[in-house]
Amino acid sequence: MNALRVSPGPPVSLPGTPRATTPAPSSAAPAAPAPQAGAPHRRGSLGPVGLVLAGGVSVQFGGALAVTLMPRAGALGVVALRLLVAAIVLLLVCRPRLRGHSRTDWGTVVVFGVAMAAMNGLFYQAVDRIPLGPAVTLEVLGPLALSVLASRRALNLVWAALALAGVFLLGGGGFAGLDLAGVAFALGAGAMWAAYIVFSARTGRRFPQADGLALAMGVGAVLFLPLGIAESGAKLADPTTFALGAAVALLSSVLPYTLELLALRRLPASTFAVMMSLEPALAATAGFLVLGQSLSSWQALAIALVVAASMGAVRTQVGRRGGSAALPGPEASAGQ
Repeated sequence: MNALRVSPGPPVSLPGTPRATTPAPSSAAPAAPAPQAGAPHRRGSLGPVGLVLAGGVSVQFGGALAVTLMPRAGALGVVALRLLVAAIVLLLVCRPRLRGHSRTDWGTVVVFGVAMAAMNGLFYQAVDRIPLGPAVTLEVLGPLALSVLASRRALNLVWAALALAGVFLLGGGGFAGLDLAGVAFALGAGAMWAAYIVFSARTGRRFPQADGLALAMGVGAVLFLPLGIAESGAKLADPTTFALGAAVALLSSVLPYTLELLALRRLPASTFAVMMSLEPALAATAGFLVLGQSLSSWQALAIALVVAASMGAVRTQVGRRGGSAALPGPEASAGQ
């Protein structure tokens, strides 16, 4: 199984919020003019880093907002609203071409959409039962495992052991302090996150620009809307509920994707991937500030260990492949 690789510019696809894959520019395209010597940079060196951090913060605070919406619309209802609004926005912006694609192309984008819907559904079921920080920490194990398996380097066993130690601490030695169903949902979301990465990469190779992402988002929305209606019914049509669901979609999907796509044009892939490993810490911060979900010292240490393992796995991949990184963590953005 090959993990998705990120280059300094598009293509990119991240789990957590859905991020698009886009092909590299054609070699026939005219090269951009080189900057003149001594010309000042239009933006500081922290510009793209700030964009990535803003995207990560947006994802996690969108997840926190989703938790506050669940008593009103239910976990499945929130997922349905998020996917529906994000699909409408992306389809209107991208306007993907529907003709000229093979059966294999459509099969790939459908599986991508199924993985996206399952990832979101399982994750929101998890945060309905356990705090946001631990949920994201458990979820990130899926992409981390994918990165470790893809690299096949002995050093990655160290990162895997570090992550397992973090999970052991997070569960208090047996997950006695966490709802077991929530833990299972978070781990399932992590598995779907890994599948999301694989099929996002395949979709990006078959569809131009962000067309594949828009179509997959539409597939996910169609699949989840009946589930959301079955759980919440007419509540989804309530103007306040729909507006909050739209805000979750914009914060967790549309805005992070846009910010990170802009950042990747000028940010090294290794830096980008390492920053994505901070998602569990950002989630814990959002859970504390928005939801009042405090962490014990052991849980905070557990999250730190998983973040360190994710960063270590990324740096190992970068050292092996000279700048490209198999992403261990979000969606991000897609997953949340």
